[in-house]
Amino acid sequence: MMQQQEKLLLVALCIMASTLTTLALGEQTLAAAAAQQSPAKLEQNPCVNKGTCHACIQTQNCGWCMKPDYGDRSRCFLHTPKADICPEEYIWNPDTSERILINKDLTLASGGAAWAGGQYASGVGYESSAHGQSSASGSYSASSSSSSYGSSSSSGSSSGYSASSSSGGYGAAVSGAAAAGEIVQIKPQRVSLKLRINEVHNLDVSYSQAVDYPVDLYYLMDLSKSMEDDKEKLSALGDKLSETMKRITSNFRLGFGSFVDKVLMPYVSTIPKKLEHPCDNCKAPYGYRNHMPLSNNTESFSNEVKEAAVSGNLDAPEGGFDAIMQAIACRQQIGWREKARRLLVFSTDAGFHYAGDGKLGGVITPNDGECHLNAQGMYTHSIIQDYPSISQINQKVKQNAINIIFAVTQNQYAVYQKLSAHIEGSSSAILSNDSSNVVDLVREEYGKISSTVEMKDNATGDVKVTYLSSCLTNGPQIKTNKCSGLKVGDKVTFTAQITVTKCPTDPRHWNQAIQIYPVGINESMIIDLEMLCSCPCEHAGSTGYELHSQKCHNHGTYMCGICECDEQHFGNTCECSTSDMHLNNGNDNMCRPSNDTSVAECNGRGSCVCGACECHKRTNPDEIISGKYCECENFSCERRKNLLCSGPDHGTCECNRCVCKPGWTGNSCDCQTSKDTCMPPGGGEICSGHGTCECGVCKCKTMDEGRYSGKYCDKCPTCSGRCHDLKDCVQCQMYQTGQLKNGDDCAKNCTTFTAISVDTVKIDEHKDEQLCVFFDEDDCKFTFKYSEVGELVVYAQQEKECPPKVFMLGIVLGVIAAIVLVGLAILLLWKLLTTIHDRREFARFEKERMNAKWDTGENPIYKQATSTFKNPIYAGK
Repeated sequence: MMQQQEKLLLVALCIMASTLTTLALGEQTLAAAAAQQSPAKLEQNPCVNKGTCHACIQTQNCGWCMKPDYGDRSRCFLHTPKADICPEEYIWNPDTSERILINKDLTLASGGAAWAGGQYASGVGYESSAHGQSSASGSYSASSSSSSYGSSSSSGSSSGYSASSSSGGYGAAVSGAAAAGEIVQIKPQRVSLKLRINEVHNLDVSYSQAVDYPVDLYYLMDLSKSMEDDKEKLSALGDKLSETMKRITSNFRLGFGSFVDKVLMPYVSTIPKKLEHPCDNCKAPYGYRNHMPLSNNTESFSNEVKEAAVSGNLDAPEGGFDAIMQAIACRQQIGWREKARRLLVFSTDAGFHYAGDGKLGGVITPNDGECHLNAQGMYTHSIIQDYPSISQINQKVKQNAINIIFAVTQNQYAVYQKLSAHIEGSSSAILSNDSSNVVDLVREEYGKISSTVEMKDNATGDVKVTYLSSCLTNGPQIKTNKCSGLKVGDKVTFTAQITVTKCPTDPRHWNQAIQIYPVGINESMIIDLEMLCSCPCEHAGSTGYELHSQKCHNHGTYMCGICECDEQHFGNTCECSTSDMHLNNGNDNMCRPSNDTSVAECNGRGSCVCGACECHKRTNPDEIISGKYCECENFSCERRKNLLCSGPDHGTCECNRCVCKPGWTGNSCDCQTSKDTCMPPGGGEICSGHGTCECGVCKCKTMDEGRYSGKYCDKCPTCSGRCHDLKDCVQCQMYQTGQLKNGDDCAKNCTTFTAISVDTVKIDEHKDEQLCVFFDEDDCKFTFKYSEVGELVVYAQQEKECPPKVFMLGIVLGVIAAIVLVGLAILLLWKLLTTIHDRREFARFEKERMNAKWDTGENPIYKQATSTFKNPIYAGK
């Protein structure tokens, strides 16, 4: 019994759960349907006016109906129409499609099988090109031996990347590359993408830095006289530099080159003696020399640096750009590997010459960006070609995936820091005056480069690519193409949002090969992009494509369900001929009101069929375009309160203007023709004679006496009224002042009213009272009000408001007394100060006099007043 109850309970629960699920799905379906239908109702249909299939599918969310005998309806529709309107087999509404062609797994460990688990598309060709260029089609093949990127001759020509294979297919390439241990750091490698205009497609691309990834480091050094101590220090630190880099990767190669400047005036002295020895212990100047190509024999690096001789030049900048261009362009001579991180360390203590500076030495031929090295590694076109520009250097760096490290002294750091901002993948660092920190500098800069990945692409202006990534965090993706803080083995994924903004005018550009690549890494993801800019039914050989079709009266091509007429015919079925057209009044086109060609046919709101305009149909059947030239419409008249012509009760819209019904007027039929609402309730003139009646409302005027207001223009707050007439009587009655204050003038002239005294005059608006304010001859303000409802009644303020009296004589005497007192005080103060000063001087004199000592015994010129004489004959008796 208990088991049966449990079973019944379980069945009931299942039924309830199923019911709830069905209800939830039904609500979601209704919500989704409402969400899909609501935009179509609210937004204007962008597909209606598209007359050809290719114009239709180039509009977002639009499809084309190729069904014959479709009538006058628009063949371009929004979303998918019902089957009874256009059958499914006649609809062309292409969708964006993506197909991964090559998807090899990332190399996450050194020496591992780089090809393990890779997915390949059978028979699909593989394209290889530099990052800055788009390659054509071609098959990729490789042999078991190592392949090179291409050979560069002394003239700068290079051949494509290819290697022979007995089978010539892609399968042989797999086994050969696996044996060579190829490293893969970006996934996928090739994608086929068909994309419509203005549709955003998300494509994920992953990157992971492989363990023990090969590194090529080429040290390019300024060997002018000022860098002599740096050269000695670099030769001493060569072994340490090699050991440091080998700790990072065992697959490391090192090379060395040097530069001075063009051997021309004013860069170097052209005196024969100076050309041989420009300075003490200096060798002849040169432009650029490749001393040591990239090699595994890093021990010879120190010897090459030590044996390299310094030279000298005259001006401060050096020819470093010539050296950088040759070090990048001469791939074979330098020995750059295809699969390696390429570092170019540029060391100098001076500035640089760039494009245009060669004119100073008479060199006007632009730099061609090609390799020009002879067998001795010397740059042969130094005095033939100008210096390269910054953009040329940047282009070569992008094409060859090279990271430049500008190792410069402190005084040049700011300049090269700005330069590195214009060269992709480059950086700048401060080099000590004797290059003693070069090992630490290279290690630190390589750490910055290898721990950062930045995604770039070579998309044209018709294709827009933006990047999103969460980098190493697990949070939401943000708009960025750069991630930092990566370690070996870390995997980051970027979402490339690809959008075709417009179709190129040249159909040959509808198919493009776009590369997305990490900066400084010679690997990329190639996107074979096909822009969906045309319909298959528009090309010969497709079903329904007919030249000189009878459906087009043998005067056009029938395609996609419509006729494309020749130059002599027009119309929906090419039924109209230009030779049969009879011109009216000399007009070249009867579908224009005049010969002005700037005016569109049928005002751009219709089609010219056999010399007559067929106006376009609106999606709203109540909205009609009409007229001989489609110049009229019934939906663009003026509105009031969002009602066309103020609503059907007021008027109708006819040919762009409102036609008002009886009793209404105005541009939007919002004005009443009757003037009854402008008449005052008690009768009288319209708007009390102080205004005009417009649209049933009084518009008051400004008269000489003041400005009128109110519903019937019966009020005038600024008008003086009878204030001036009553002023003199109020003055004599209340304050016994004014012109009528003498004798019996007040009693004789003021008989119509007697002013009533109040403390404060206040206006009562309900009694139609007028306020009057004046100032009398004593500059005292007095206020009164009057009312003429029935009889004249005047209320006046009991006391005038007078300004306080000012005793001017007292002020004048006070000012004079103050001046005299201040003068006396100044004299007394002066006397006091001079007395104190004199007494101090006298006391000082007395003190000095008392301290003076007159010692007569010490005075050599002192003689006593008495004289003593001895008598020689005196015997003392």
